[in-house]
Amino acid sequence: MRQLPTASEHALWLRLKGRQLGGVQFRRQVPLGGKYIADFFAPAIGLVVEVDGASHAGREAADERRDRRLRRAGLTVLRLPAALVLSDVEHAVGLIRAAAGVG
Repeated sequence: MRQLPTASEHALWLRLKGRQLGGVQFRRQVPLGGKYIADFFAPAIGLVVEVDGASHAGREAADERRDRRLRRAGLTVLRLPAALVLSDVEHAVGLIRAAAGVG
């Protein structure tokens, strides 16, 4: 997935890379907990950002189990619909800013 991100992941990465979000460093496609891969992760603040596209349809229960495990590990999980990222990336970035506590 690193070499072939979805269109929504690519659009969001262009806004997160290089500490553009209030100096917070994000990494993409990061292995977490031995069995999960986060779309985006800010290790300094423990924020996981997931972009949910069509592949997540019907996987809500599995996603919730994953999120609970990550939260128990002390991480914050923010899920964004891919359609939102593609239609209004500024709004998506604003939601990430709020979750990250940067203004």
